[in-house]
Amino acid sequence: MAALGLTYARLCAGLKPARVCYGLVGCRTGLLMHLTRSLSGMTIEQIDEEVAKLLQLKAQIGDDGGKHVFVLKTAKGTRDYNPKQMAIREKVFNTIINCFKRHGAETIDTPVFELKETLTGKYGEDSKLIYDLKDQGGELLSLRYDLTVPFARYLAMNKITNIKRYHIAKVYRRDNPAMTRGRYREFYQCDFDIAGQYDPMIPDAECLRIVHEILSELELGDFRIKVNDRRILDGMFAVCGVPDDKFRTICSSVDKLDKMPWEEVKNEIVKEKGLPEEVADQIGEYVNMQAGGMALAEQLLQDPKLAKSKAACAGLTDIKLLFSFLELFKVTDKVVFDLSLARGLDYYTGVIYEAILTQAGVAPAPAPTPSPQEANGAAGDDGPVSVGSVAGGGRYDGLVGMFDPKGRKVPCVGVSIGIERIFSIMEQKAELSAEKVRTTETQVMVASAQKNLLEERLKLTSELWDAGVKAEVMYKRNPKLLSQLQHCEDTGIPLVAILGEQELKDGVVKLRTVATREEMDVSRADLVEEIRKRTSQS
Repeated sequence: MAALGLTYARLCAGLKPARVCYGLVGCRTGLLMHLTRSLSGMTIEQIDEEVAKLLQLKAQIGDDGGKHVFVLKTAKGTRDYNPKQMAIREKVFNTIINCFKRHGAETIDTPVFELKETLTGKYGEDSKLIYDLKDQGGELLSLRYDLTVPFARYLAMNKITNIKRYHIAKVYRRDNPAMTRGRYREFYQCDFDIAGQYDPMIPDAECLRIVHEILSELELGDFRIKVNDRRILDGMFAVCGVPDDKFRTICSSVDKLDKMPWEEVKNEIVKEKGLPEEVADQIGEYVNMQAGGMALAEQLLQDPKLAKSKAACAGLTDIKLLFSFLELFKVTDKVVFDLSLARGLDYYTGVIYEAILTQAGVAPAPAPTPSPQEANGAAGDDGPVSVGSVAGGGRYDGLVGMFDPKGRKVPCVGVSIGIERIFSIMEQKAELSAEKVRTTETQVMVASAQKNLLEERLKLTSELWDAGVKAEVMYKRNPKLLSQLQHCEDTGIPLVAILGEQELKDGVVKLRTVATREEMDVSRADLVEEIRKRTSQS
């Protein structure tokens, strides 16, 4: 009923009692009766669709005077970002890009939409979340769902067999958004991938090292990186009695274990996907094993059932090798081998991994215990930031070959940083912190203490710009000195270069430190160097 009231309020805004919408409703009372009859028993999504239709009808009719009434809102699952939020995002992006470059990556870009057939059949059950575009002249197109499939298409199309690349761009998913949990329909992905034929597990280990570096440097809170292998999963399913044609759909169910208890996953496997209960119980014995490291891999290599699967043994051998490299990279304190990890995308062929925050580094607001759906970010947009997975990836050796006319494979491994979820945490930390977030990088404000000095202020500002100094000047002919100083306080500008008649005669500038209010005369010739020295120390 609350949703109905909200819908009624949204539709009534601007309507006059005497208006008649093609005989549909004649007044606000009639509108409410119509909504009660039409929307009873509907889901929120269905109600939103009906609201959109009625709002479109209202727009066609128009208000009195022929004025068109716009609904001022962002599309569902999207948002605007104010300067403070953008400053936080830029800081995060710089941290991630610096890490990628530190590891020798170069960058590329691809179109925001692809041929529909390029994306079809690559994402398993998630394919239903792809945004399809209307036919605009003979090509069936879709918005990109991720950056990995376009990267594989790029490699095949350009016949590239070796590259280490990063790509930061927006992707689109027709998902059920949960804005405060960092889950959107339009969002950025930050991908790092290594393509080429190399010795086993060396590139894979570097990808995990990169995740460790980024999450540590951003200081998001405690985290762990879960690792598994699709060959181990497939071997496990085979020895447990899962039919080959159900491997991927059962994998998608197991992938939900971080969001729901085993009993619910088992219920889905048995009742919805048709596996016998004894098969599900065997799967449960494996996926509920305590996560570990190299010792767990050695233990499973001795398992009599798994030993029958060549794929599982190959995967376990590679996991042991991977952990030996991770020890050299000094990241085993955060990495665990977890048999319950089963990333659901169809294109993974080997090692898979996912980074989750175990403690977000911010004081949680009081909230009721979430349902499994809310824990998955499928609930409404209200509530404190609740973030789980913040990075994921794996090996996909067959994806490029799907696009190559001759089926030539290019082995690839990569990781995608869940940047929007990271932003949600960083924004909440900024809100809770007393520290002011600067939205500009201005080093100095050029001010005047007396009237009729606009020309001198502009000349000095131009000199500073020519020298590469980030400088501002107030857009008034005779601004008050107090107003200029207050602007610096409000925006965090650290220095003020003050001009007066005496300073002009002496060939100096009075340089004021905003935080301490200390002032000193600096010669015009030395001003640029003094500004650089002071701002590099702050």
